[in-house]
Amino acid sequence: MQTDSPPHDPHALQGWEVLVTRPREQAEGLCHLIEQGGGHPVRFPTLDIVAPEDTRVLDEQIARLDKYDLLIFISANAVQWALNRIHRQGRIPDPVRLAAIGRASARALKEAGYRVDIYPDRQFNSEALLEMPEMQAMEGMNILIFRGEGGREHLAQELVRRGAQVEYAEIYRRVLPQTDTSQLLRHWARNGIDAVTVTSNETLRNLYEMVGALGRQWLRNTPLVVISDRMLQLAQELGIQGPVEIADQASDEGIVAALCRLRKRMTTGKEL
Repeated sequence: MQTDSPPHDPHALQGWEVLVTRPREQAEGLCHLIEQGGGHPVRFPTLDIVAPEDTRVLDEQIARLDKYDLLIFISANAVQWALNRIHRQGRIPDPVRLAAIGRASARALKEAGYRVDIYPDRQFNSEALLEMPEMQAMEGMNILIFRGEGGREHLAQELVRRGAQVEYAEIYRRVLPQTDTSQLLRHWARNGIDAVTVTSNETLRNLYEMVGALGRQWLRNTPLVVISDRMLQLAQELGIQGPVEIADQASDEGIVAALCRLRKRMTTGKEL
């Protein structure tokens, strides 16, 4: 997927090696922007995205998409996996409205030829979507939320409180990759990782688990970019002591901008 040009100096990340923990399917846009900034992305997915084990309920939901008033897509992965399955039977019916949590999700829907009726223009999360004017009067609405198995309940709970009928279409599973970490640990031991990016609490927990006791020593002291206050809190709970920067937006561009701010502050010796 193409991304916009990053709003920063093309040398802002010169020489920096940045650990990218996004799933393989989502990592390339971020890696490309890091390279545009002069940095070197080190790809190390801490999540694998796989199909659900049982799809019977999911197939039933997709067969009656015309019964819903609104479909909500939680992530770009949700869009990709949902459309792959939906397009086996046809397309999303025209009268059904579509909402996306973030810019990448909205872009993926538009590239597939769909109109996205509702999506936040900042702070791409459930709270921002719920603040949209179109999401206030939900009485009697039938809503289907495409997401991975598990996850936060806040969006559905709030929509139910506003009078909607809500179902989940759990379109994929997130699993811990079976990855040999020895090469990464050797690289990290030689001070080969200058910063780490994580985009969910699950990716951070998985990274913490995958690198083992030895790798945690380096992780705790390596500069970190996160995308929410909740992730900052988790980083603190895990004992991470290095500087942490929170991205203003949970987009590739927002993460790279946070990396640039982090690099600049460290270079100028300012406290974060």
